[in-house]
Amino acid sequence: MDQPDPPTKHCLVGVTLDPSSLGGGTPDQEHERAVAIYDLIERNRFAVPGHDGGPYLAHLAMVERRLAFEIREADGSPVVTHHLSLTPFRRIVKDYAMVCESYYAAIRTATPSQIEAIDMGRRGLHDEAAGILVDRLASKVEIDFDTARRFFTLIYALHWKG
Repeated sequence: MDQPDPPTKHCLVGVTLDPSSLGGGTPDQEHERAVAIYDLIERNRFAVPGHDGGPYLAHLAMVERRLAFEIREADGSPVVTHHLSLTPFRRIVKDYAMVCESYYAAIRTATPSQIEAIDMGRRGLHDEAAGILVDRLASKVEIDFDTARRFFTLIYALHWKG
């Protein structure tokens, strides 16, 4: 029987959302956010450069139109807070929403090859956003590409209108 991977200190073990700035949404929105957080926590690579701690907790909030990442040790001890401008993601979030709508409409009537083409476009936008996240967080937080993809999923879920 396979043994589980040993826990690493270079990871997130929890993500919370500030209720006052990222307040509750519809049940569907809350579900999408919960799924995005679960997927992020399930598998991630997350480290704070120059900090020998971890694993980490992240508390996300909107502060002056920026996404604030409040990073803490798993025991709650503060480490650092970073503010991320969401401006570079506006177009991608808008385009991603349109492609997702097209995808969900297509799965009812389109051919498998048409659905695959739309899905490739969706994945391309997701990858583009992940690349931007890796670049924008490079000096603040070390994340791998797959973790950045999961973070974008959460960012999209925070904007999703349902």
